[in-house]
Amino acid sequence: MSSLTNQSSPLQLYRTMLTIRMVEERLAKSHQRGLIHGACHTYVGEEAIATGVCAHLHDADAVFSTHRGHGHALAKGMEPRQLMAELYGRETGCSRGRGGSMHLFAPEIGMMGTSGIVGPCILQATGAGYSSLIMKTGNVGVAFFGDGAANNGAFHEGLNMASIWKLPVLFVCENNQFATEVPFSSVAGNPSVAARGAAYGIASIEVDGNDVLAVEAVAREAVKRARNGEGPTLIECKTYRTRAHAEGMGDFTYRTREEVEQWKAQCPIARLKKHLLDHNLATDAELNTIEQEVATLTETAHEFAEKSAYPTAESATTHIYASSATAPHREVPSSSSATRELTFMKATLEALTEEMAHNPKIFVMGEGIGVRGGNFATTSGLFVIHGPERLRDTPICERGFVGLAGGAAMTGTRPVIDFMFADFVLDSVGEIVNQIAKMQYMSSGRLKMPVLMRGCIGIGHAAATHHSGSYYSMYAHFPGLRVVVPSSPRDAKGLLKTALTCDDPVLFLEHRELMTVKGPVPEEEYFIDFGKAAIVREGSDVTVVALALMVHKTLAACETLAKEGISVELIDPRTVAPLDVDTIIQSVAKTGRLIIVDEDFAHCGIGAEIAAQLADRGFDDLDAPIRRLNGKPSPTPYSPTLEAAVVPNVESIAQAIRELCAE
Repeated sequence: MSSLTNQSSPLQLYRTMLTIRMVEERLAKSHQRGLIHGACHTYVGEEAIATGVCAHLHDADAVFSTHRGHGHALAKGMEPRQLMAELYGRETGCSRGRGGSMHLFAPEIGMMGTSGIVGPCILQATGAGYSSLIMKTGNVGVAFFGDGAANNGAFHEGLNMASIWKLPVLFVCENNQFATEVPFSSVAGNPSVAARGAAYGIASIEVDGNDVLAVEAVAREAVKRARNGEGPTLIECKTYRTRAHAEGMGDFTYRTREEVEQWKAQCPIARLKKHLLDHNLATDAELNTIEQEVATLTETAHEFAEKSAYPTAESATTHIYASSATAPHREVPSSSSATRELTFMKATLEALTEEMAHNPKIFVMGEGIGVRGGNFATTSGLFVIHGPERLRDTPICERGFVGLAGGAAMTGTRPVIDFMFADFVLDSVGEIVNQIAKMQYMSSGRLKMPVLMRGCIGIGHAAATHHSGSYYSMYAHFPGLRVVVPSSPRDAKGLLKTALTCDDPVLFLEHRELMTVKGPVPEEEYFIDFGKAAIVREGSDVTVVALALMVHKTLAACETLAKEGISVELIDPRTVAPLDVDTIIQSVAKTGRLIIVDEDFAHCGIGAEIAAQLADRGFDDLDAPIRRLNGKPSPTPYSPTLEAAVVPNVESIAQAIRELCAE
């Protein structure tokens, strides 16, 4: 065994490992009894790693973990009864019964969550390191992950970002030889995880993961380096899980009983116990007392958990969004407010400039958003004011820096991700949908997710199919996300100000063809609340709902139609999540007709949602069928003639309105 300094008591290490082992064994029995309703991934055999690393962490240090996270939670300070109650699905659980074995949250002690998806914890810990950099707290981010994650893109993107920015992060690989049931040796061209750190300029070390004193010593130095601003460390801990991948799964189709028994003989708890006795660091009586105390703690926790109530049905849909989506200072300027003419781009830049001056926790990440000022001048001039930490040019790794943003938001900062084109951010859709959108819910509202993701949408400039997507209908489908699609400079500034001050994740989608459009913008500070549509033009014969560039094309069509005696009421939802259906219903009650104009495809689009809600809630007011006018269901072509053929134009909009009014 390695030597141990006085920074961590050997008896405390023994107690922590024993707590993990006894709790896991109790949970295995509970799984057999049916008390655990889903999966149960135990940490038996790997206790030394979480114990050795967490011995050097404070409550403010952030731990992010994987599906096998019970040991990490307990080592970070979670009470066994909270862990057990969570796996039993009770309201007293650490995640209030929302997470089970794979989703454990206790942000009060820096346990920022475990994930059923491989890899995100690496990026989130990197984000915690970035928060520490921005706020100068000296806190450390820690990612625990298995060997399987070392072959995942998140591993490479996370290590690279942590290295180039010298972030205070520990990457702890628990190499237990198998990724689920696939031998690591069969899927790794380089079987040494630690050796990969050198490729990114990261301090790396391989350690016996069943030797708690060795792990503790390595972790001590890594944490010290992180706190001193010397950057991240990759620690590969060679270990083995001696129970099945998950309780109830078959275990000997991919490994042998003999192999398991050989690793059981290297039990980290037994090894520490022998070391303590051999070196007269503890007596049998002292160790027996600890064992009895932990056994009592475990059974008391089990009894507490089993007696705890299940969550109420009413709580199933709480904490999807932040409790106060509207800040008390928000207001819309009156029509008499002084205005000036600004372009769409200048209006959003003004909003970002104001909020970055007001809130030092805001930082922007993206490709070319630093000195260059962004592909569309979205951050022009801000680098000179705020420098590289708050205006951070990134590698081309959208999944990486979006995942980082999630971890940063969880640890107190407010990231803005500028991804240029909406097509690019699709590389990070798992981080957006599985992590960022769900984090407030899974943590029962204890974690906020103020992430703003902005970029261009829309067809134009012969940009072809990888620079023209919109995707707002896709993102609007997922609970937890706010999706904003402004059409005017005034709305763009007011909505961006709201996005920069709310605690929900926001996708702010800006049509490329509107970036240079000018319009009146109030001089006074103002905010526009999400979920409030704008009546762009009042009318009496037909209601038209349009988004982004289609608002402008419909306005042009309205001028033509007015000369023909057709009065159009034009509504711009401005946000598609939340969607202001009430304003549309009120308009249809007046006009009796509805057509939805959307550049995006019709199938499963936002127009279908509007039509369905109107058919359900406003059917009696309709004098004609609801109509939709959409772009063609085709990838966007390059040639100008083909591009024009797939998008609604002023004449096609006017003709669709004429036909509806004739019915």
